[in-house]
Amino acid sequence: MSYQNYVIAAYGVFFLVLLWDFVAPRIDLARQLRAARLRAARAQSRPASDELSRSVSE
Repeated sequence: MSYQNYVIAAYGVFFLVLLWDFVAPRIDLARQLRAARLRAARAQSRPASDELSRSVSE
């Protein structure tokens, strides 16, 4: 009885999981960086609140 197919499948699954463990954090990091950049762009394009100027002038 030969275990060759089992060993090949086991190594294949191992390398797929290893690859996913390498790629998944990078995908998540890229998604979070994109969200932070979009948030910063929205905050920059938003007009400055005049709450501070109202409290100082009163």
